[in-house]
Amino acid sequence: MGDTITFAGHSTVRLDLDGTTLLTDPLLRSRFLHVRRHAEPAAEELLHDVDAVLVSHLHPDHLDFPSIRALDRGVEMVVPAGGGRIPARRGFANVTELCPGEATRIGDVDVLATTAAHDGRRYPVGPPIEALGFDLRSPGSHVYFAGDTDLFDEMAQLGPGIDVALLPVAGWGPKLGRGHLNARSAAEAAAMIAPRIVVPIHWGTYLRAGLERRRGELLDDPPHRLIEHARELAPEVEVRVLEPGEEMTLA
Repeated sequence: MGDTITFAGHSTVRLDLDGTTLLTDPLLRSRFLHVRRHAEPAAEELLHDVDAVLVSHLHPDHLDFPSIRALDRGVEMVVPAGGGRIPARRGFANVTELCPGEATRIGDVDVLATTAAHDGRRYPVGPPIEALGFDLRSPGSHVYFAGDTDLFDEMAQLGPGIDVALLPVAGWGPKLGRGHLNARSAAEAAAMIAPRIVVPIHWGTYLRAGLERRRGELLDDPPHRLIEHARELAPEVEVRVLEPGEEMTLA
């Protein structure tokens, strides 16, 4: 059986790479603040046998305290430099802090922290902390997880050779603001990175209260707009849309 990628919803992805299991940006609950989950609940087995959690930044929709409460406290937490005290205070003793350009090894996977153009501090009063992406290389696969980011010049240096790029394409409301990719800029990122496959993330899962009538536009359409833009901007890249909860196998 090949390596697998499971899109749990929003920016939460389970990566099973050469016997090592990584979980990104856990957000699994039915609602947070004024935002409600519209996808199926995340399967409990996504949290089983996880070797490490990769946290791209400290926003509540990427490091959610009730979601990490369900994890084994022995799991390794990889977080941006300066953010280690947050999981440590919640009982996680094995915490690795990384700056962009620094790396660690988890099982058979080399984990390189990359730049991300995003304000990664913990709102509302957290100190400035850089957001990260992660370049993941195992013997069989090469995966890039962008976290939350806007376009940045060094993106072109991430490729070529990436099998799958996990790129955000939307949010949980009508406006994304600075530091995010939308469907068109994600297609621009795909052209810069030139992965074999792009899997859109950060879509189809959560929606702000009061916007239910715009569900199709805000929740369901973004990955299909990415497909259209990628045909124009990155025609050599396959866009593979996974619904929340769906899994793909890497050949």
